[in-house]
Amino acid sequence: MTDAEVLRDPVAAYAKAREESPVVRLVAPGFGGIWAVTRHHDAKALLNDPRFAMTADSWNQRIPDDIRPYMLTMSHMDGPEHTRLRRLALPAFGTRRAAERRALIERITDRLLDDLPGHAENGTVDLLQHYARPLPTAVVGAVVGIPEDERPRWREHIAEIGAGGARYDAALRAVVDGARAVIALRRKEPGDDLVSDLLRAQAEDPDRITDTEMITMVWHTVLAGQDNLANFIANSVVGLLSHPDQLAAVRADPGLMPRAVEELMRWRPPLLLTAIRYAREDADLCGVPVAKGDSVVAVIASANRDPRAFADPDRLDVTRPAGTAVHYGFGYGPHYCIGGSLALLEAEVALTALLRRHPGLALAVPPQDVPRLPNPGSWHLTALPVTL
Repeated sequence: MTDAEVLRDPVAAYAKAREESPVVRLVAPGFGGIWAVTRHHDAKALLNDPRFAMTADSWNQRIPDDIRPYMLTMSHMDGPEHTRLRRLALPAFGTRRAAERRALIERITDRLLDDLPGHAENGTVDLLQHYARPLPTAVVGAVVGIPEDERPRWREHIAEIGAGGARYDAALRAVVDGARAVIALRRKEPGDDLVSDLLRAQAEDPDRITDTEMITMVWHTVLAGQDNLANFIANSVVGLLSHPDQLAAVRADPGLMPRAVEELMRWRPPLLLTAIRYAREDADLCGVPVAKGDSVVAVIASANRDPRAFADPDRLDVTRPAGTAVHYGFGYGPHYCIGGSLALLEAEVALTALLRRHPGLALAVPPQDVPRLPNPGSWHLTALPVTL
């Protein structure tokens, strides 16, 4: 996974592997070997298979001991504990409640777009820094219950976590402390937000959620709602601006945008691999014997481009008919992202408003020169220079 060609173009590398075998062995420093399912049908089976479970070890970063108790997120659980926490969080992210937030998202995008020209330097604006990142931070901050003046600090800490490096440990501690502070505030001043919902559930029955679980859910919700969505919006802008025919289609018919964001998530998801699952028992995986305890992932970037499931899969097609095979940009099965509806709505509003306000929007560098992290597990940009 650290080969230069994999880091340069992981999508192409995984596609080559997919056509050789439905299961391949990934090797990366510090991880040992990981079984990886490459094809669409097999990925669906894996993500729905209780023999392969999420555990605390699925969080595969190094964690300081003092905050390790707050790293067992809902996304790294299976079975009754996962179901219990998911049911508590789900009402804040359901389709109806997401739709109710459209007006909020539109207000935030309008404000950010008003300010965008002021961030230009020599005619160029970093759209990642000044639009794609602050939008989801503001939205998820409102959903969770974070005061508006605290949200920029959360954005900085989440960006540091995503980048790794020297600030990683300090940023993790900061978001844990920030989650504690939000919970303390909402105990005094409840509102229409996730934390207030969780506190009401805890008051009704203390066994439904512990303080540690609540702190964990808060910081992880912000991380998932900010980092991945910011990169999805940025990736989508690059995708549209580098495909003039697709850009022209959504400009001509803004009603295509909901379908377009689904297609963009299929074509360029921010996460290229699922989180690691572990075999609960010796098992057969697409004809390959997998031992109990072995780690397994699905390759989202490969399954989403599998020609067995999608016609002309490498082509970005914003008119791709609804009802074709599902993509795995939000996962699948018990761990399907609870914020998927809200994320799609944010991307739809963000892209529609951006293209409407800036009809001359263009990349300031060739698509292949847009800077990103050399990472075989994600497609995360580090900047998005555009001209307005």
